[in-house]
Amino acid sequence: MRTLVVGDIHGAFKALLQCFKRAEFDYDRDRLIVLGDVCDGYPEVRQCIDELLKIKTCDFIIGNHDMWALDWALRGDKPEIWTSQGGRNTMRSYDGGPMPKEHIDFLKSGQLWLELGDQIFVHGGFDHDMPLSKSSSETLVWDRELLDIAWQKQSIDPQYKFGHYSDIFLGHTTTQFYKTLKPIKACNVWDLDTGAGWSGKLTIMDIKRKEYWQSDLSPSLYGGNPDRIG
Repeated sequence: MRTLVVGDIHGAFKALLQCFKRAEFDYDRDRLIVLGDVCDGYPEVRQCIDELLKIKTCDFIIGNHDMWALDWALRGDKPEIWTSQGGRNTMRSYDGGPMPKEHIDFLKSGQLWLELGDQIFVHGGFDHDMPLSKSSSETLVWDRELLDIAWQKQSIDPQYKFGHYSDIFLGHTTTQFYKTLKPIKACNVWDLDTGAGWSGKLTIMDIKRKEYWQSDLSPSLYGGNPDRIG
């Protein structure tokens, strides 16, 4: 059994299927860790969650966009900050609502972080100077400083490790900000958000071998970009 991790999907169902095919992902034997932000972006959120529910062992880390989508599904919240950053396409995916209970349950099952041995998986990041358990949910889903600090530290001391982890996998911040569509490794921090929700690609990686597979560029799959997201 392999364990693979996938970056921010953002409703890009065609990209998700490409990654599964190219990685030869086995829905029954392989384990998948989803780094969050399944929702918002391209208008195929419903299909994405349906596909993830087919996987026998799937761990879901919740992202900020998933939290917004869950607020809409549970309470009908439609803040402009959400609708203008992909939320409209999430609602469109469900024909305006309601979201099926099994999809709500999937989003509600989202973890703020996951530890597997000496590897950790989180959507945004955390304060590496304090115990992870002390981090707020806002920090865990919204933080970008950990990646930025790691990127700066990489040029000075690439062997430096944040915390006691061999690998820290995160999403949330597209690698496009760092002028690449490939996964970024900075010290022991891996960024797997390669811009599937905007003009980039979706990435899936084997957490042991660090081999990765990517989709085609999102606009080539959908004929354009969705609402800008962040």
